[in-house]
Amino acid sequence: MSRVLIFAGSTRRESFNRRFARVAAQQVADAGGEATLLELADHPLPLYDGDLEAASGLPANALKLKEIFIAHGAFIFVSPEYNSSIPALLKNTIDWVSRPLPEQSGYVPFSGKPAALLSASPGHLGGIRGLRHLRDVLNELQMIVLPKQVSLPAANNAFDSQGQLTDPATNRRLGELVGELLGMAKRLAK
Repeated sequence: MSRVLIFAGSTRRESFNRRFARVAAQQVADAGGEATLLELADHPLPLYDGDLEAASGLPANALKLKEIFIAHGAFIFVSPEYNSSIPALLKNTIDWVSRPLPEQSGYVPFSGKPAALLSASPGHLGGIRGLRHLRDVLNELQMIVLPKQVSLPAANNAFDSQGQLTDPATNRRLGELVGELLGMAKRLAK
C-alpha cells in the first residue's frame, strides 16, 4: 500500500487549499492508498536562516517533518497562489526539510518520489500560476512531479456544507490524478 503525504501550504483556518487537501486525502484512502493529512500549523518553523542553522542545527520540527517526509513514498502538495507564486510557508517548509544532515543528503526526503500538485483559489485560474514555481522547486529536489495537475477556480463556491467538491468534473479529475500518483508510487516501489 502506498503511503501518501498530503498537505496544504496554508495554515489559515478557512483555507480553500486545506479543504482541497482533505478531499484529496479521502480520495487517496478511497483508492486504496494510505493517506496522511499533515497540518503545517502543528509543526511551526522559523524562517530559514543559515546562521541559525549553523548555531543551533535544525529545529526540532524540521527534524520531525524530515522523518515524516522520509516515511512516505508519494506526496500531494496543495498550494495557494501568492503573487503568481508559492507561499512563503510552503517554501520555508521545503527549505528546512531539504537541509542535509551529516549522515544524510538533503535530497533523501524527496528524491525519486512521485508528487501531484493541486491548487485552489477564488480566482478564475484556480491558483495554477503558482504551481509552475512549485514544480521547479520539486524538480530541483529530484522528485517525479506528475505532468497533470488540478486547479480549483472559484474555490469559494466549490465545496458543499460537508466539505466535498460540488463539481463532478473536478472531482473526477482529482480522482484520476490520485490514481496516477498511486500507480506511479506502486511501480517505483518494485
